[in-house]
Amino acid sequence: MTCTLYGIKACDTMKKARTWLDDHGVNYQFHDYKTQGIDAERLHAWCAEHGWEVILNRKGTTFRKLDDADKENIDTDKAVALMQANPSMIKRPVLDIGSQRLVGFKPEWYASAFESNA
Repeated sequence: MTCTLYGIKACDTMKKARTWLDDHGVNYQFHDYKTQGIDAERLHAWCAEHGWEVILNRKGTTFRKLDDADKENIDTDKAVALMQANPSMIKRPVLDIGSQRLVGFKPEWYASAFESNA
């Protein structure tokens, strides 16, 4: 099974996720959505699975620097548009293992996901 790890190359949490996957012999493709972009269809699917509130990173500096008007009245469509325009606003990493997407990184989440997919 090959999975896809979505994120940004220089992110510390991404480095932890990549190290975990490498150390556990998991084959994965890396998709850097800062350089490769991300399509609205995929973002909508992630939002449908987890809710836009999970996918949109509102704690980061990119979101905090937005105009107040951009931060108000967010719904799925507005969240997807913001994330497409500013990929740094997408929570990371997102690990697509086929049967599910894991948002964020915790070693126990990854261990459980790969144990149940073995």
